[in-house]
Amino acid sequence: MFGISDGLVTNVSLIIGFASSGIDASFVRLAGIASAVAGAVSMAAGEWVSVKSQNDLVKREMALELRELRRNASAETSELAGIYRSHGMSSRQAEASAAEVMKDPERAVMVHAREEFGLDPAHLPNPLNVAVVSLVSFLIGAFLPVLPWLGGSGDSARLASVAIGVVAAAVLGALIGQQSERSWVMGSARQVGITVLAVLVTYLIGSLVGVNVS
Repeated sequence: MFGISDGLVTNVSLIIGFASSGIDASFVRLAGIASAVAGAVSMAAGEWVSVKSQNDLVKREMALELRELRRNASAETSELAGIYRSHGMSSRQAEASAAEVMKDPERAVMVHAREEFGLDPAHLPNPLNVAVVSLVSFLIGAFLPVLPWLGGSGDSARLASVAIGVVAAAVLGALIGQQSERSWVMGSARQVGITVLAVLVTYLIGSLVGVNVS
């Protein structure tokens, strides 16, 4: 939903900015499609790099932790026992559990990662999956305000783009509000407000600057 929201706000404001400058509908359509594709590819690439880098950092930390476990097992055992005690175990039970875990360094490093860093190395996000989801969701949001320009032009297409943007923003805001267990009305109003503000700004800029195309 966040990807759809990004695509929607980005493209509806861009389209209205271009349309308010007075250029032909074909240029508005081209700008909208180009923005949708470029934005989606950029989002996907950014997400892939971000998740891949995060996974690489986790693997590096795991390698360092495994090396430390093998070099200084007693200190790491005491550290793990301390974590277990903080969870409510008795000292004897914590020490016994830590000693049992530390018998297998490969298993111990997984436990340390979960307890110390809050990470589960066995279930790291897939960079490609995240990138594809980002690409598709951005495209969906970005293409919605382009639809009126595929066969229309002028004020009717501009109004239709804005209407689609506002309705889609209201639905997305309500869904985000529900998922975050907050007021769906406030979530919807906030999303619509952001969308309308972005459209007003680009409309004003397009009207003031203007473009003459020969």
